[in-house]
Amino acid sequence: MQRGTPTALFGSKAETLEQLAPLVRRARVLPLRYFSVTEWRTVPEKVLDDVLSRPWGNEPLIVRSSTRQEDDPGTLMPGSYLSVAGVAGRQELREAVDAVIDSYQRRIEEPVLDDLGEQLVLVQPMVRDATMTGVVFTCDPNTGAPYLVINYEENGDSAAVTSGARARLRTLYAWKTSGTGRGDARIQQLMELSRELEELLERNNLDIEFAFDVTGELYLLQVRPMVVETLLDNDEHEQALSAIASKLRTAGQPHPHLCGRRTVFGVMPDWNPAEIVGTRPRPLALSLYRRLITDGLWADQRARYGYRDVRGFPLMVDFFGLPYVGVRESCNSLVPASIDDDLAERLVDHYIDRLVANPELHDKVEFDVVFSCYSFTLQERLANQVEHLFSVQERDDIVSSLRALTNRLMDPEHPARREDLASITSLRAKLGEVRQSDLDLPTQIYWLLEDCRRFGTLAFAGFARLGFIATEILGSLVEIDVLTEEDVARLMASLDTVTNRMLRDRTTLTRAEFLRRYGFLRPGTYDIRSPRYDEEPDGYFDWPNARVNVQAPEPFRLPPKTMRQIDDLLRQHRLEQDAYGLLNFFITSIELRENSKFEFTRHLSEALALFTQLGKSVGMDTEEMSYVDVECIDGLYRGAENPARVLRRCAVEGRQRYELTRRLVLPPLITDPADVKSFHLPATEPNYVTQESATGRVELVTAHPADLQGKILMLPSGDPGYDWIFSEGVAGFVTRYGGANSHMAIRAHQFGIPAVIGAGEVLYNRWAAADYLKIDCLNHRVEVLR
Repeated sequence: MQRGTPTALFGSKAETLEQLAPLVRRARVLPLRYFSVTEWRTVPEKVLDDVLSRPWGNEPLIVRSSTRQEDDPGTLMPGSYLSVAGVAGRQELREAVDAVIDSYQRRIEEPVLDDLGEQLVLVQPMVRDATMTGVVFTCDPNTGAPYLVINYEENGDSAAVTSGARARLRTLYAWKTSGTGRGDARIQQLMELSRELEELLERNNLDIEFAFDVTGELYLLQVRPMVVETLLDNDEHEQALSAIASKLRTAGQPHPHLCGRRTVFGVMPDWNPAEIVGTRPRPLALSLYRRLITDGLWADQRARYGYRDVRGFPLMVDFFGLPYVGVRESCNSLVPASIDDDLAERLVDHYIDRLVANPELHDKVEFDVVFSCYSFTLQERLANQVEHLFSVQERDDIVSSLRALTNRLMDPEHPARREDLASITSLRAKLGEVRQSDLDLPTQIYWLLEDCRRFGTLAFAGFARLGFIATEILGSLVEIDVLTEEDVARLMASLDTVTNRMLRDRTTLTRAEFLRRYGFLRPGTYDIRSPRYDEEPDGYFDWPNARVNVQAPEPFRLPPKTMRQIDDLLRQHRLEQDAYGLLNFFITSIELRENSKFEFTRHLSEALALFTQLGKSVGMDTEEMSYVDVECIDGLYRGAENPARVLRRCAVEGRQRYELTRRLVLPPLITDPADVKSFHLPATEPNYVTQESATGRVELVTAHPADLQGKILMLPSGDPGYDWIFSEGVAGFVTRYGGANSHMAIRAHQFGIPAVIGAGEVLYNRWAAADYLKIDCLNHRVEVLR
């Protein structure tokens, strides 16, 4: 056969494989027989005879769809039709062919194929003892950037890859010019096959299905063009990756003012930028989060509460717009100030080593890696994790320091706690003072953000720390069987938080009254493009229906015997509270955390509303304003430049930077500079909240509120602005990002709604693509039902 032109090589699945079979050197194409629907309906017995008489006819077969609509770039419908595997014998083959042809006619959401008789059916032997199956995309399917993206499953189940039915699916990203499989010979073979097919087909956007057998032989099962447009000029992209790798090498060196010999970077370990602003935030959202939280306030709060002073170090860096937390800075800030430098150094090294060895813990660092407060299981955790690293005396020093710190912070008279309570109480008055002034818009925005930072987010950071300590101690009481999960659920249901009050008000207030009280909330707290409740009320609520009737919370009580048991424990562990004081600490800490978030969010939302107003005054919409860095407001406040000129310049620069941000792909945890160009997405173990289960149709958050009742809702993040979903009767929900102590985890506990928090990219995308899911939180399972 003569080598065909690239255009001629593409046909249906069967035709493409037939033409590639004699040309491909890096893989083997299995023998095949294909036939049209007309041929099957006219002479089915002849077709069966022909297939079964072939040398491979007695082997287990796979009958596959091969319509031209599946692989044509204009009507691409991969996976739309049936394949039947493991077919043996004449009758099974007959039934399998009929089933595949029947699938051509049964699609509801796509029109029936007009030329059904000309559509093809493909029959091949199955790969024997497949050990690795999957698909390769020769560019990023989301952006067209020149990554090799390999989705694979190592149990030999190719259906698991295309259907997303299993959690064992792995995903590798590799920059094409990196040229390395990082020690895996099979990955290296796939890279070489991808380059060969790109040359043969003269396309750099291919979708390749493959399998390896037990001998290590690679089989090409399918290749089709991808719809995504590839990018032609990638020099800037490659330069950015090299610059990030260089930054990682320098940032990983020892620092004279920090403990720890190295560092790593993650999107979730502390203050969760992935959850709050997303992995690719627009410049305005990213700069606001940096201003209000991660530049300095985070460290100031922890120093005030008795932790190691790391003021001057930003917590969050961004790699060309992708936000990452410096884990060394985070770990330093959670070491009690009373621990000496030598022990602190080794403790931080242990934390980072443990995270690198267990990357699946990247969103559970404060629970499963760091010791940041005293709990009833602290000594057991220390013994399990660091017995071989620290002496008995050193472990005692760690315990004593954490006990002393925790005792101070549980005291309601702690000076920093009193200051935080006074600050958050004064915040609403400060909002009125600024908004009622005659200050120009840039000045009002500047001072709203300054007040939000000094009196809002600083206090919230303190209450969030107390809320974490409360959750940690509460969880330890469950671990030692003093409390049950049901007790915790009752305690969470007893909380009187803003969301609880909002849901009650939803049934008692008029629409206008409700929006006056809660209208400033928005799902994307830092995103100017996210409408407030009062800007699109019909998009968030099904007026006038209220699907959830929330009663006032009942006080939480424990039996006297349990209270006495807790009193005994507190004395044994030398914690300076009685049982009533400890329960009060649990309740007030978690309530203050949630309620203070509501107050500072009001300030931020008003600032974003003024950003919108400022943009309109110079002819810019919220889309354009989302590319503006908050430092532009600083310049307008300090100087006398023309606002329109400054904002437009900032927006143009921000949009240009964001184009690169949009195309970059990095792992959620970066442990080595080499990770920048080649990495696996980690296998994430999500956080399962409550012990309940729910089954329902999958719905995205963009759906109308009236369509959410009884659905499994998919949320991109755990932003507090999504509190409105609890009034719409959702059966359960899944978030892409979030930790066990995040806002939506607290909410799910409070309302007894089964939730999967922090599913990660791979699982979230798989579950979001399903029709029906079952969430079983008790057994830590999510099952794709359809």
